Order: sequence, then C-alpha cells, then structure tokens
Amino acid sequence: MGKVYLTGAGPGDIDLLTIKALRVVQQADVIIYDRLANPDILQQAKSGCEFIYVGKKDSHHTLPQDEINELIYQAALKYENVVRLKGGDPLVFGRGGEEGIYLKERGVAFEFIPGVTSAIAVPEYAGIPVTHRGVTVSFRVVTGHESKKAHSQIPWENYKTDDTIIFLMGLHNLEKITKKLIEIGKPEDYPVAVISKGTTPEEKTVVGTISNIYEKAKDLPTPALIVVGEVVRLREQLNWFEQ
Repeated sequence: MGKVYLTGAGPGDIDLLTIKALRVVQQADVIIYDRLANPDILQQAKSGCEFIYVGKKDSHHTLPQDEINELIYQAALKYENVVRLKGGDPLVFGRGGEEGIYLKERGVAFEFIPGVTSAIAVPEYAGIPVTHRGVTVSFRVVTGHESKKAHSQIPWENYKTDDTIIFLMGLHNLEKITKKLIEIGKPEDYPVAVISKGTTPEEKTVVGTISNIYEKAKDLPTPALIVVGEVVRLREQLNWFEQ
C-alpha cells in the first residue's frame, strides 16, 4: 500500500509552490488534482506519472466528494506515491480533512503538505494587507459557499467589529453577503474589494463599497475572493502586482 500526500498547490502563481510540495510532485506516481491547482505544476512530474482531474466548479463536479475519497484510496492500493493536489491549502475549505479521515479509517498512510492559502496571498498580491498597524489587528476567513443546510453556520453577529473579513468562494453569493453585512449594521460605504484569479497574470481587482460592490464585480470570472475592511483603502498605496 502506498502513501498519500494531501498537498497544497498554493493560490495560483507557480512560484508560490513550496519546496516540499515540489519534491513530492516530482516523485509522484499519480497526481489527483483539482481545478484551482495551477496545471503548470503537472509539468514538474516525472515521465509516466498518471494525472487524474477531479475539479469542481460551482454546482458542476467531476466527481462527488465521496467518490473522490474512494479514488484516492484506490490509487494508494495501486501506487507507491500518491499526490492529492489541491488549490491553496488542503485544510482551508479544501476537504483535506475529510480525505485524511477516509484514508485513516482504511489504514492508508498520509501526510499533509501545507500550501500558501489564497486568503492571505491573494489580497497581498492585490496590495491589500489583511492586517495593518493602526487599521486592524485581526482578520477572519469565512467560506462564501456553505454546504446546503437549513441554517447558516456563519456567526454574522460577530462581524460587527472592524476585523478584516475574507470570504472565499463567495462571488455567486456576493449580493447575499453584502445584504447580510448591512443587516448586521455595517455602513453601506464600508470598503470592499473583489479579486479575481489572484496571483495569476489574469488577476483583476474591483474596489467598491458594501452598497455597490455587487453591481461592480458581479461579472468577474471565478475563482474570486472578497475582502471587507478598512485595509482595502491601502491598495492605493500598496498595489504592486497588477502594475
């Protein structure tokens, strides 16, 4: 039985792939990869490595998660080195924990290889620090795409503070998010940025307020990340990558 490496591919820029992740990619017998992993990473694999795409986009999934779990398990029965390559970090809304539990229950050895999370890297490339002295001392990372349950698990009432709020995978719920923020008392002119395809050559950032960001950013392509907070104003001085 082989070993599975639940590996973070980083936010998009291939240069942000960690040295350890690169090493296991180069040694992999099979790479099971998702939509948000930079496909150029696959070019680093050895000759004969098998590639299996299991990407998910909105409600269009190549395979449901339970079948992906089984696919990884079956790969471990066949190959010595299995890399499960996931965009960002495998444990930040990445289902890596579910995959690890599935493997553990079946006696398969696995290892987590952290990846640079888009929650910090994407705003940074857009010139938006998630914290800044004198502006905010903390930040929250929230899923913008919850599983379908009767009630939201997001503690909206806790978001009345001036913490930076980063919503991942939330573009299609942007209108709902802004309405909820206004409902809990956020000012309508509170700064918001939406960053599309962050850290890649196609990166595009739209800046607005809670009241107008939906109309300004609704047509941006995914993946996109939403930043809510006073730190958005610092982009005027710190924007570097898009220039």
